[in-house]
Amino acid sequence: MAVEVTWWGHATVTVADSGVRVLTDPLFARRLAHLRRRRGALPPPAAARADAVLVSHLHADHLHPASLARLAPGTRLVVPYGAAAAVPGLRRVAAARGLPVTEVRPGDTVAVRAASPDGYGPGEVTVRAVHAAHDGRRLPYGPHRVPALGYVVHGAATTYFAGDTGLFDTMAAEVGPCDVALLPVGGWGPFLGHGHLNARRAAEAAARLGPAGAVPVHYGTYWPIGLDAVRPYEFHSPGDEFARQAGLLAPGVTVHRLAHGESVRLAGSR
Repeated sequence: MAVEVTWWGHATVTVADSGVRVLTDPLFARRLAHLRRRRGALPPPAAARADAVLVSHLHADHLHPASLARLAPGTRLVVPYGAAAAVPGLRRVAAARGLPVTEVRPGDTVAVRAASPDGYGPGEVTVRAVHAAHDGRRLPYGPHRVPALGYVVHGAATTYFAGDTGLFDTMAAEVGPCDVALLPVGGWGPFLGHGHLNARRAAEAAARLGPAGAVPVHYGTYWPIGLDAVRPYEFHSPGDEFARQAGLLAPGVTVHRLAHGESVRLAGSR
């Protein structure tokens, strides 16, 4: 199989391709400010094992310094350009743990090599940053505006991690042909603001991108304390609703609705 995708909850995913482990937006906390983890056990220590970590934007549920502190020394951090200047906690953790930081803009590429190639692949993938339609600032701190990103991992398969984004006209052109799309389909509260995909819009994204497979993420993990009874379907239903909507709008795309900690192995064709 070309690629293995493991969903740990929220936007945290491991993409294993060509012997390389890439981890997205690690969030290993039981509680984050007013949010608590309502579904799925905390990811095990093995979830923090990666050759590179991709951070899509600076919101605290995507760039979480305490979770980055669980990474092994030498793990490369790929972050939006300007992130280190905007988030002092990122600089401190990177220095303390020996995590090299690479800042990228849309269109930039980074080669990621496996620490110990396992013989099942060349031990290298290329990560390409793409645009995301989302306000990626580190709120409420500071005036720094750092654009949000998505990432495309090119290896034996091509995997698109959308981060947080709304639909945008050039999505398919910027991402290009892909085998797997990791698409946000919900949020961490009863209402989604501007610059997000819900289940319907994520299905529209799948129709535009045309991947062989899609994995819904960014739902059903964290929820505000005290709001369990407020629009609970926005917590429980986005994964199933995405699968239903994708069946209508993108019938050629196979939806893999994973439980927390579950993996799926997919073939590449690009």
